[in-house]
Amino acid sequence: MSTTNKRPDEILLQVQDVHVAYGKAEVVHGASIDVRKGEFVVLLGRNGAGKSTLLHAISGLIPKKSGQVLFDGKDVTHSSPRDIVQHGVIQVLEGHRVFHSLSVEDNLLIGTYANAPKGDRSKLERIYDLFPEMAERKQQMASRLSGGQQQILAVAQGVIGEPKLLILDEPSSGLAPMVIDRILDVATQLCSQGLAILLVEQLVDKALRHAHYGYLMETGRIAASAFSEELREGDLLHRVYLGGDNREHA
Repeated sequence: MSTTNKRPDEILLQVQDVHVAYGKAEVVHGASIDVRKGEFVVLLGRNGAGKSTLLHAISGLIPKKSGQVLFDGKDVTHSSPRDIVQHGVIQVLEGHRVFHSLSVEDNLLIGTYANAPKGDRSKLERIYDLFPEMAERKQQMASRLSGGQQQILAVAQGVIGEPKLLILDEPSSGLAPMVIDRILDVATQLCSQGLAILLVEQLVDKALRHAHYGYLMETGRIAASAFSEELREGDLLHRVYLGGDNREHA
């Protein structure tokens, strides 16, 4: 994805000075990020930097010690996960989390429950157009899918809920390069249609090739931010996070 020198004007998600603790141990120390409407943003950092914890705090899955989260102009700092979903934020959790005892199609219908408690079959056609591999397997049990197919199903389940912001937490974990490229390509396509994306990803170069803008997180703090091309071409990411010759060139 080519990047520009200007971010979209309208801020969709604004995270302001958020602190998150597990018991007495503070894990996120005053993190501030924003995602604009129709923007693809990536959050990068080493394992243990606090990236997933910050995502869970945004989605309401864990409480915030302090700070504020605004979404589409509304304060959702203390909202429940269900309310946050209804505002338009859907997070696809790490680890191919689908309902193994249900068919592919039933898994997709679950993704519509927030706005249609009995499911909304009218949403299926668009999803099958986006994910034809799911259309081919719609009656198959999710347990029979490969790990990569389960991850694609998890992403499709998030997309069918028609969020304004789709949060992807390390979708590449344990997957083949072809599947990773497929997921990131679909995310880029959705972004071009107006969906905002917030991605946490360990495959740095792959992520930066798709994203518009990136944040670098280190030991619970946002250390820097820049346009993706600047991060790819400069030495900040390499120096601060990866060091030596560990940079991933996918």
